[in-house]
Amino acid sequence: MPIVTRMTSEERRAVIIKAAVRLFAERGFRGTTTRALAEAVGVTEPVLYEHFRSKRDLYRAIIESKLREGIAKGTVLLAPYAQAKDDRGLFTRMGEYILESYSGDPEYARLLLFVALEDPGLGALFYERQREGRELLAGYIGERIKEGAFRRVEPRLAARAFLAIISHHAMLGLLYQDNFVPGSRKEIVEGMVDIFLRGISNQGGAGQQD
Repeated sequence: MPIVTRMTSEERRAVIIKAAVRLFAERGFRGTTTRALAEAVGVTEPVLYEHFRSKRDLYRAIIESKLREGIAKGTVLLAPYAQAKDDRGLFTRMGEYILESYSGDPEYARLLLFVALEDPGLGALFYERQREGRELLAGYIGERIKEGAFRRVEPRLAARAFLAIISHHAMLGLLYQDNFVPGSRKEIVEGMVDIFLRGISNQGGAGQQD
């Protein structure tokens, strides 16, 4: 007789979150009912409410889970470049990572767009939770300005400019399968990084490793 293994509470939450990402991406936040969520997971609505009191709580859990995972992975990837003050390497790897995040998890990206349009207050949660990453990038740029590697610009404006270049390209690919810019992902990122570093570099050899 087969042994039936019950899910732990954390395992059940993970399954619910995964199903919610898919449904929110397909139907939007408002268009996804708790009944549909429960059916997708194979539980009743009361069981769903045992884990999440509302759809808003579920959305918050998705954001927290995804951002924790993303920041942890990004920190591991980028720390060696930051420590070596390898500007070109850091911005290139960051650009690749952002594009990989969009193409590797398009459902999550669509979910964010849906919610931002349907409920700006709830959509802002994602933006605020991303602040740590933006601050870290602006902090790195600020340090490199002090060291003379970059010219004197507003660090947060520079960080915004770089993230906008990469994210805009990623968004167009997600929404329209855009192919306006020729080349591989690596070539495109390297080209964008080159343009960016030449704009803020305080040296002739823009963004070279010290």
